[in-house]
Amino acid sequence: MKNFFANIFGVQSKITYLLNLLFRGKYIGSDQYNNKYYVGAKRKGYNHERRFVRFADGIPEASQIPPEFHGWLHHQTDKFPDENQLSYRRAWQKPHTRNATGTALAYRPDGHELSGGERTQTTGDYEAWSPK
Repeated sequence: MKNFFANIFGVQSKITYLLNLLFRGKYIGSDQYNNKYYVGAKRKGYNHERRFVRFADGIPEASQIPPEFHGWLHHQTDKFPDENQLSYRRAWQKPHTRNATGTALAYRPDGHELSGGERTQTTGDYEAWSPK
């Protein structure tokens, strides 16, 4: 049945993903952004179980996964991170934020056309190169 769904719907399709989640996924926990993490059975040819995430807003974007949970997903650690006990966070580390590219929160330097600014004039020390 597994190969049937993979062949019909494609390996990365949403339907295959949801069927795997429903029939093979065991819920492990969630993070502070309400992403839900699951464990599946070992796949043929692999020595470890399959770990996957269901994103809170349904849009798969890798920057939505905090670093602690990314390490767990990629088998860098076997201990599932507990959001209440993130004791390995240092005081100088900023909280995780999603990638803001393409949104109103994206970084725009001074003079960027979308921030309504104008670039500062060059100082005159630039000399254009032209090949001979």
